[in-house]
Amino acid sequence: MQRQAYTVMAIGQAGRLQYEAILLAGSLRLTNPGFAGRLVICEPQPGPLWQTDPRMTAGARAVLEGLGATILPFESRVFGQDYPYGNKIEALAALPDAPFLFLDTDTLITGDLARLEFDFTCPSASMRREGTWPKIELYGPGYGAIWKSLYDRFGLNFATSLDRSQPDEYWRRYLYFNAGWFFHDSPRRFGTRFLTYAKSIRDDPPPELALQELDPWLDQVALPLVIHSFGGGRPGLGLAGLDGAVTCHYRTLPLLYARESDRAVEVLEAVAKDPPLRRVLRDHPPVKAMVLQNQGRRARALFDRANLPHREQVIRNTLKREGLWLR
Repeated sequence: MQRQAYTVMAIGQAGRLQYEAILLAGSLRLTNPGFAGRLVICEPQPGPLWQTDPRMTAGARAVLEGLGATILPFESRVFGQDYPYGNKIEALAALPDAPFLFLDTDTLITGDLARLEFDFTCPSASMRREGTWPKIELYGPGYGAIWKSLYDRFGLNFATSLDRSQPDEYWRRYLYFNAGWFFHDSPRRFGTRFLTYAKSIRDDPPPELALQELDPWLDQVALPLVIHSFGGGRPGLGLAGLDGAVTCHYRTLPLLYARESDRAVEVLEAVAKDPPLRRVLRDHPPVKAMVLQNQGRRARALFDRANLPHREQVIRNTLKREGLWLR
């Protein structure tokens, strides 16, 4: 199934995301010139839930279309400016109803997508995550009670979601993903359920969530429930290239230089220095400083990729101390 044509989707909007979308599209063209599917950049449209126009500039749109991307508008009816992470949920309704792979816009394609072994009927998502949610309070419920309340809310089998190789009340035992990538065979069905679950959790959280923050974690709270409801789960070895040799979810350019592979740096610099793309990308301060002014190489020299700090916050603090933190 890995050679099946499918849609790669990401979000593009005014500001940082339009530049990241160009890097993503450029990396796809560079590394997968024969890609049989299509790249769709979903763009939120102006409306009452946006205080400013979220659409990309004409220059960014022209570059993306020149790279072969289709720009697809969608309406924000539930989230918008107050919760922009909801874009990835609401944009699914605008996609053609065919197999899709969602990628966060701050992602590079670094290898051959045909190496990935997708079963689009069995959805999954990124395991490159930390134990960011829930935060267990001294007198509050534990991981098990919090997650079970959500599975019970939607009539799902909580027991079958557990990784029993991990100890009870350890966060890795419970199904939890980074929402940086996920896939399914139907964006309509997946998106409808994702939106239903996210709205229910936001508007009427179970009592067990009374002490829990849902912003910005709402999408990552709802996502494992949606995946489990469609019979999916943790990704198998055939998808190891995602967050591996095939894609790189870098989050910010300083973090990319600090911790990602030489291949990721090579792809980034090849795309950003391509003259037609460079003319637009130089307007984005992180690209200008990190790539075009070589500050990324200075950031890279601060870290040993074979012995990185266990916590991302330590890397961020080091970059900030050296004046190299840009987003």
